Amino acid sequence: MFYSTSFRRAWALLPSLLLPGILNAEALWPEFRGPTAQGQSDATGLPIEWSAEKNIVWKAEVPGSGWSSPVVAEGRIFLTTAIPLNGAEDGPEADRSLEAIAIDAATGKIAWQAKVFTEKAADAPKIHKKNSHASPSAIYESGRVYVHFGHMGTACLDSKDGHVIWSNQTLGYKPVHGNGSSPVIYQDLLIFSADGAENPGVIALDKNTGKQAWRYDRVSEAKRKFSFATPLLIEVAGKTQLITPGSGVIAGLNPATGTEIWRVNYDQGYSVVPRPVFGQGLIFMSTGYDKPALLAIRPDGKGDVTATHIAWRADKFAPHNPSPVVVGEDVYMVADNGVLSCLNAKTGEPYFQERCTGPISASILHADGRLYLQDEAGQGVVVKPGHTFEVIQRNTLGERSLASMSVIDSDLLIRTQEHLFRVKK
Repeated sequence: MFYSTSFRRAWALLPSLLLPGILNAEALWPEFRGPTAQGQSDATGLPIEWSAEKNIVWKAEVPGSGWSSPVVAEGRIFLTTAIPLNGAEDGPEADRSLEAIAIDAATGKIAWQAKVFTEKAADAPKIHKKNSHASPSAIYESGRVYVHFGHMGTACLDSKDGHVIWSNQTLGYKPVHGNGSSPVIYQDLLIFSADGAENPGVIALDKNTGKQAWRYDRVSEAKRKFSFATPLLIEVAGKTQLITPGSGVIAGLNPATGTEIWRVNYDQGYSVVPRPVFGQGLIFMSTGYDKPALLAIRPDGKGDVTATHIAWRADKFAPHNPSPVVVGEDVYMVADNGVLSCLNAKTGEPYFQERCTGPISASILHADGRLYLQDEAGQGVVVKPGHTFEVIQRNTLGERSLASMSVIDSDLLIRTQEHLFRVKK
């Protein structure tokens, strides 16, 4: 399902942004990074100032632990979480219940809580300190919530009561540092990256049955095969492409078949996390560890276009984890150390590179004419877009936070280590 004409017309105010993905009439924030999948919202009247007590509609305690970002539909907020079983502490020796949670958007009360899978400690991967056993965000479409726990499995739930419609645990792979890639929907397919320690790839399931529809084998020269990036759907010359980064390579695929259209190689980049964005006719993506660079790539090629379709490259202050955002003719990125950069999207020329936050993993949100950043200490920084660095407000919730912000009506949703906050103006 694609965006309506009226929605596209409204978003034409952002000429750099070609809208990919899906639009769900009942969904306000249907997937990781929102209705455009690129950290953009057309909401107005969003808050600028808040604290743990100020401008808070409600503060909901979230059971277990997880870093999936909030998804909003049908007046509910959907999260995933991992809950230690039998009273165990949340450590490597614990068995866990992998669950989906629906929170009432008006009250902050849990509407339902559904157990999806059980993860035995013996099967659990060693989790990076900036990861969890429930990091991929859910995705909503037409009364169904799809949740993905990486190598542990994928499931489809009824959004009204959490009933599991189907689940698939047949596609296991060996993860490194846990799981992170969120799924996307294209027509009747649910698509996600499966970049483990070996045999990395991209998998599409039939969204109605959970059965595998196709698999794309990711081939690159990178020695470390694992990555965590969420794919992005875009349109190029009237045709949809699935943009999928992995270790050492990014490719444009036909989402219906998994057939490769083009590829760009970037040597030994690995553990790629940021979701790519698309604007000004270019894909912007980070090459991952150990030293990331931001690449601007033209997606209109065929075959290996490494030598011909990289428009520019920025080597300073590129992110390991936060996804960038395109605003007009500029692209904004924040390095994990908190340095925010504004670059000319067409040339890569930097306008500013300034310390903005503390260490940060969450992706940038552009909404209501502002940039919103949430760092790992729970500091929320509001920045005025433009070629001169200008902080509007600094706020703190006082809790660790790695999840990305979401928007509901004119409010923000911020997930911390133990809570979900609804923040108003």
